[in-house]
Amino acid sequence: MTRPRSSLGPALAGAVDLSALKQPPPSQAAAAGPSGAVQVTEANLEAEVLVRSGEKPVVVLLWTPRSEASAALGDAFAELAAADGGSWVLAMVNVDTTPRVAQMFGVQAVPTVVAVVGGQPVASFQGPQPPEQLRRWIDSLLQAAGNPGGGGDEAEQVDPEVEAARAHLDNGDFDAALAAYRAILAAKPNDAEATGAIRQISFLQRATTHSPDAVAAADAAPDAIEAAFAAADVEILQQSVAPAFNRLIALVKRTAGDDRTKVRTRLIELFELFDAADPDVIAGRRNLANALY
Repeated sequence: MTRPRSSLGPALAGAVDLSALKQPPPSQAAAAGPSGAVQVTEANLEAEVLVRSGEKPVVVLLWTPRSEASAALGDAFAELAAADGGSWVLAMVNVDTTPRVAQMFGVQAVPTVVAVVGGQPVASFQGPQPPEQLRRWIDSLLQAAGNPGGGGDEAEQVDPEVEAARAHLDNGDFDAALAAYRAILAAKPNDAEATGAIRQISFLQRATTHSPDAVAAADAAPDAIEAAFAAADVEILQQSVAPAFNRLIALVKRTAGDDRTKVRTRLIELFELFDAADPDVIAGRRNLANALY
């Protein structure tokens, strides 16, 4: 598996394979996927995948109902999830209806499966697998996540304020979720969930408003700061992390005074979306230092 870059998804390159679109449209029931699975959208991605994976493993299936292999894999995972009694969560991303979420995961082909634990992708594979192989894969995931027994779902005592913040996320109310998490962070300055959620929500809230043509627009006007910011956001959504950093580092070199400070501040904000040990972050910080001094 390629290494994870951030809680936005694994660092896989390429576009979603939508060749299955040539097939006839599926029925409404087929498009919904198996019962019991969480249907992931842009609005609930943070709550149902990233935050929830802090409680138990989340298996994300990126699929299309136009592909029989995708649908069969979803049914097989649904049976395993039911048999395991809630020890892990099956989350399904229909790439036909939620292509931006698929882009966040950097999907190259469907079906693709990504296991997320603690907000980070830890394992993945592409293509259909026999049931016995899926069973072994799930068992290994549960063991790696510290839940070797499988089955059973112990009730978790969740802080009401955290529960409310998650509910806002689930409803797609980013403004309310930000306010709730900021209140939590004010009371608990070291709260990891609130810190991570604020960063991710703020980024997604901003980045998903940009035009798909943002990169081309910035390339046409390389000294336009706001255009460069929009392009960097879009590139990160597309998992083009190093190009996003390099775009702003190049702009740092060409600016001075308040403009340079503005670009540097945005770049540091983008660094903080990722693990400090990420090679792209390490390289980006080094290149930024060279650009400044």
